[in-house]
Amino acid sequence: MSADQRAYLDTSALAKWYLNEAGSNAFVESLQALGAAVISSLTVTEMRCLLSRCRRMADLSVELESLLLAAFLEDIDRGWLQRIAVDDSRFAEAANLITRYPEHPLRTLDALQLTLAVHAGVSILATADGVMADAAASMGLEVARF
Repeated sequence: MSADQRAYLDTSALAKWYLNEAGSNAFVESLQALGAAVISSLTVTEMRCLLSRCRRMADLSVELESLLLAAFLEDIDRGWLQRIAVDDSRFAEAANLITRYPEHPLRTLDALQLTLAVHAGVSILATADGVMADAAASMGLEVARF
């Protein structure tokens, strides 16, 4: 990824910015070289769910969960993460995507994230999800796998 490129960050990749997990170092390096990082309103809900799940599994304390969530929301507020809205028409497009690429067992929200990435006009999709990455490549997107 380079400074003139825009990338849509799937939650599975974005989590590597906030949580120390496999692939975090590579993701951070790529992200720092990026021109713009794009997420959706769906990503906000997914990130909230992810942090909550980590707390329930005792991977995060309540305090650390709160700090990470606050940092994430601050990154959105200051424009470091550019959030796009989810228009109702995108749901039908996501359903069509599942039909169009039956060789990729896309889950509902992954199909929606891919649809949003396409409509955001990004050149790259960053993800740690293998199925989503394969589907994105079939759709002609450049994929950064983490």
